[in-house]
Amino acid sequence: MYFLASEQRKFSAVASKKIGNSVTRNYAKRRLRAAFYNQKDAIVSGIFILIAKKRIIDMSFEDIERNLKWAFKKIGAVK
Repeated sequence: MYFLASEQRKFSAVASKKIGNSVTRNYAKRRLRAAFYNQKDAIVSGIFILIAKKRIIDMSFEDIERNLKWAFKKIGAVK
């Protein structure tokens, strides 16, 4: 995850070819987007770039959200 403090909130999910074929990459990005938008009210404004790892395909959605919350706390992006 990359974060840059800014007045506006922007978000991007990235998945490389190491994740899998295009269907798998899009699935990983959709899951990251959904987890981000569920938590968008609890984080500060800024530019976020989330990079998907291969294990995201096997994780439950609750695990993804929990890991994302931890990452936001770690970078100091929680309100």
